Amino acid sequence: MSNNLKPHQWITLTIVATAASLGDACLASSMKAMDPVKSPQQLIFVLADPKVLLGMLLLIIYIISYMRALTQLDLSYVLPVTSIGYVVMMLLAVTFLHERVSLTRWLGVFSIVVGVGFVASGPPATSHISETSE
Repeated sequence: MSNNLKPHQWITLTIVATAASLGDACLASSMKAMDPVKSPQQLIFVLADPKVLLGMLLLIIYIISYMRALTQLDLSYVLPVTSIGYVVMMLLAVTFLHERVSLTRWLGVFSIVVGVGFVASGPPATSHISETSE
């Protein structure tokens, strides 16, 4: 990634990339252990599950961090760089959810990593030129 990032920007981007993946993994793990939700009563029961609550908390942390990142950096930089979370998600799916991941999906993740390398080599923020109107 770019050396132009400040430490707090690195931290924010890391939180964005990992919190979403961890939140999704918590939700997936919990929901796979439950029957499909078919009624409002079941939904309330699901929302009381600790893993679901943790997943939701992590996704809230993700969205707050994502919003913070967007106040500091360009969307065209933030979105591709934080897509490294797809790699984290694949590793969590294999390691903790015991999912089988096809070669095609791994190649897709590899493509993302290569793309992130291209994007990260550019500047993290647009230089805004103030124009004065006369």
